[in-house]
Amino acid sequence: MSIELKEFKDKMNKSIDSLAGEYTTIRAGRANPHVLDKIMVEYYGTPTNLQQVANISVSEARTIVIQPWEASLIKDIEKAILVSDLGLTPNNDGKVIRLTFPELTEDRRKELVKDVKKKGEGAKVAIRNIRRDANDMIKKQLKASEISEDEQKGAEDDIQKLTDEFIAKIDNMVDEKSKEIMTV
Repeated sequence: MSIELKEFKDKMNKSIDSLAGEYTTIRAGRANPHVLDKIMVEYYGTPTNLQQVANISVSEARTIVIQPWEASLIKDIEKAILVSDLGLTPNNDGKVIRLTFPELTEDRRKELVKDVKKKGEGAKVAIRNIRRDANDMIKKQLKASEISEDEQKGAEDDIQKLTDEFIAKIDNMVDEKSKEIMTV
């Protein structure tokens, strides 16, 4: 694989990593601390990641416990969770906040699976855009007589194989996440 193709493979890997990151924030009925990854709390006037101002743990299968390092943050954390699109209502006892994940309804599970598929499609589009950029670069090299037509054909074949490989990875990720969500 030439140097240029490695650059495109790295971009495709980043798309896969991004999709995996998005999937960790989708809750599948069980308590997963990663659903809180994007929650920001106002901490001394600065938006700060929740993980940096509190200890987050899973106490039971469907309960997350958030223990702020400073008691004064409880109200701000509660507000940040309510404002987020998690659809969870925090319960606080003055020391810790508990988030209880309700059982997902069949309709909600189907909705989440649709969302998973939509995010997967977005990742596939990103992969195809990277393929197009790679092919454009190869065509420019051919036009500038930097490579031969045989080298162009070989490079385009390599890019297509790479694209197929990453599309298959995305399909697997979509299937796995969909199964996880639909498992009661």
